[in-house]
Amino acid sequence: MSILASLAKAYQRLPDAPPFGFSSEKIGFLISLNEDGTVACPPVDLRQNDKKRTPRQMFVPQAIKRTSGVAANFLWDKTAYVLGVTAAEGKSPTREHAAFVERHLRDLESATDAGLKALIIFLKTWSPRRFDEFGWPEEMKDQNVVFCLEADRRANIWLHDRPAAKALWSRLSSEGNKPEAVCLISGVRAPVARLHPAIKNVWGAQSSGASIVSFNLDAFSSYGHEQGDNAPVSETATFAYTTALNRFLEKDSGHRIQIGDASVVFWADASDANKAAAAENIFAGFWDDSDEPLGVDEGTQAKIVGARLKQIRNGEPLRDVAPELAEGVRFYILALAPNAARLSIRFYFEDDFGAIAANYQRFLADLRIEPPPRDGYPALWKYLAETAVLKKRENVPPNLAGEWMRAILGGTRYPQTLLATVLMRLRADKDVNAQRVAILKALLIRNNNRKDTPVALTPDYPSKGYQLGRLFAVYERIQADALGGKVNATITDKFYGSASAQPRKVFGLLASNSKHHLSKLGKQSPGRRVQLEKLLSEIQEQMSPDNDPFPVAFSAEDQALFGLGYYHQRNEFFKSTKNGTPVEETAQ
Repeated sequence: MSILASLAKAYQRLPDAPPFGFSSEKIGFLISLNEDGTVACPPVDLRQNDKKRTPRQMFVPQAIKRTSGVAANFLWDKTAYVLGVTAAEGKSPTREHAAFVERHLRDLESATDAGLKALIIFLKTWSPRRFDEFGWPEEMKDQNVVFCLEADRRANIWLHDRPAAKALWSRLSSEGNKPEAVCLISGVRAPVARLHPAIKNVWGAQSSGASIVSFNLDAFSSYGHEQGDNAPVSETATFAYTTALNRFLEKDSGHRIQIGDASVVFWADASDANKAAAAENIFAGFWDDSDEPLGVDEGTQAKIVGARLKQIRNGEPLRDVAPELAEGVRFYILALAPNAARLSIRFYFEDDFGAIAANYQRFLADLRIEPPPRDGYPALWKYLAETAVLKKRENVPPNLAGEWMRAILGGTRYPQTLLATVLMRLRADKDVNAQRVAILKALLIRNNNRKDTPVALTPDYPSKGYQLGRLFAVYERIQADALGGKVNATITDKFYGSASAQPRKVFGLLASNSKHHLSKLGKQSPGRRVQLEKLLSEIQEQMSPDNDPFPVAFSAEDQALFGLGYYHQRNEFFKSTKNGTPVEETAQ
């Protein structure tokens, strides 16, 4: 099923979907009017009482798409249009306010409803200077504003909710000589949407929204068609897919996650709405780093989803954990990224939820490492942060997040750029941590077909890269023990990049320096020296069959194994005995 068709179908399952012709918008303030058009009271602040003073989401007549120029919404808009005032310095929104007044005097000319007549009188008598005369708050400027009659205010009935206003908006929406064509989504001949509503809340995109479907240049047109006629989608289908997508992109919708620069939305399609919701809740938990699923309220439901999530992470098949979800639940994932006034589709994926759960478990198995990350199951964005300079989300390489997630969902090869990026970060900042090593292990298993890649320390693992990584970790331990841990710059700080990429260039020097460190250590702790010399001998025996223990250069695969061997051996030094005393302190 296509992206737009699956979104249009998802609209039918929205629990509180707006009716055709309406959209959910952020409204900050309410102006209450008397029937004579006078202002009944100071503006009512509709924003939530949180730190950010978040505007209230409200169904209003669908917003007009302002590609350029000036155009007013019906019965609501920003203060620049409604009142002719803005917080922007040096700007006078005279044209915007005139457009709002002109539209409503024209559209409401024959209105007999008390509320609509009150708005006409208000607009005829309003002057922008009255904003300051009334002492209205500065924070109201540039917020979206709606109206109501004072008699309806306490019942939360807004002007656009009045039956007469709804009937008028329905008539206005259907007016005009609109061309008809066979809709590419529904297959039904119907009026074609010339412009598609903007998609909002995509991270990094324009705050006013951006487009998925857009034809605003001659180069995008064909056969003389203009705008939406180039790819005819009916107005009803356009409304359905944009409404569903905007709902999924809302904060705390339970249908979105942020992976790098990609805003990822997901939804399920099943014969039973409860089954679809259960699949969505579990999927959201896949990318979280806790057993508490995203978007699920606390209580019994959260505990059930959390328990199922834990079972899936432990490797239990979905047919045992939630047999009702193993078949008959179709799942959709869409990743969007900003691209000027448009949106890029990073990837679109659909499959049975059972297959997606199995691929997620395979992904976890690929990443399993000993010792594991402290977080247990780090969120995917935490792994991505390890590929970025300074571990900042905005520095994650473009496209990497989308390519990696697509590989996870489909069970395909991981992007090869992931290997190069992690190796580069290891050489740059020498932070060989669990997340980075887990990524290297996963790449070796899936991309390089090394199914035997060790999870934990494997002293006899037949790999030159792995054994040299272990050897490097032992040299580091010898240096630290000999100098009492007071080292300004360890050999890892100085030589990790060269040792992992060009062993012959470094290991001769390291071997020579370690002799001096062992000599000093023998005077301080003879037992410890014996233990480390024995370990060096064991590693060298593993490499003895090879006449060239220190190659001139390592391939990317060997560099990954070097990092894995180093991580395993270094952490072996920090394992504790049964009584909790570190190993190096007991070997005397």
